[in-house]
Amino acid sequence: MSRLHSVKYMPKQHIERAAEALIHLYARQYGLPDDAPVPVDAILECSLGLTLEIGDLANRLGLNDVLGATWIESRTVMIDQTLEPTDNPSKEGRFNFTLAHEVGHWELHRFQICDPPDQPSLFDFQTEPSIVCRSSQSREPMEWQADCFAGYLLMPEDRVFKTWAQVYGSSGQYVAFEEIEQLKDRWGEKRPTVKVAREMARRFNVSGQAMQIRLENLKLVLPEKPEPDLFSGGWE
Repeated sequence: MSRLHSVKYMPKQHIERAAEALIHLYARQYGLPDDAPVPVDAILECSLGLTLEIGDLANRLGLNDVLGATWIESRTVMIDQTLEPTDNPSKEGRFNFTLAHEVGHWELHRFQICDPPDQPSLFDFQTEPSIVCRSSQSREPMEWQADCFAGYLLMPEDRVFKTWAQVYGSSGQYVAFEEIEQLKDRWGEKRPTVKVAREMARRFNVSGQAMQIRLENLKLVLPEKPEPDLFSGGWE
C-alpha cells in the first residue's frame, strides 16, 4: 500500500519561508540558542502538538522501504523503528531528517490532503496513514518538497554560514573536487562526504550526506572545479 497525492507547485522560497517561520515560532515559545541544533522532535510535539511514535512500519504497512508515515486526522507521526537513534546511534541524522520530512508534509500538505473526518485511531491497525514516505518515491513532487523543507528546517542558511566560518575558518568556498576523487578511489562511493561536511553534520545532528547536499546548494562546497572566469587568467 502506498498513498501518492498530487500537490501544487511550490517555489523553494516558499518552502524555506515556511521552515523559517516554524523555527521562529519555536524560538519565541521556548528559546533556541544560535549554536544549538534545531530540535525537530520538540518542534513536532511542543509547537505543532503532534504525537510522535516509533514503530515497525515495514511490518504494519507491508512495505520494505517505508521510513515514516503521518496520520493527519489523529495528528500522529510514526518513524520506522530501524531509525530509532537510541538503539541505532549511527542513524540519528537520518532519524532527524525523516522526522523533519514528516513535519514538512504537515506544514506544506495537510490542507491539500484531507482524510475522512471519522478516521479511526492510530492504534486501529486497519487504518491507513494519510501520507506514507518511501525511499523509492523520493523523486515524487510531494516527497521532494518535504525533503526540501527538512533541509531548510534542520540547516537554516544563517546558522549554516555562521557555523561554516567556525569550522572552515573563513566564509569562503571549499573546492572539494580533489578530496571527493580521493574518497571515491578509496571507498568506491559515488557521492562521498568530505571532512568539513562531516564536521558540520555533527554540529547540526544530521547525516553527512544531508549536510553535504546543503553545503553544495549554498555554494560553500564546490564538488567540481570552477570554470575560470574572465579575470582569473585561467584562459591563457
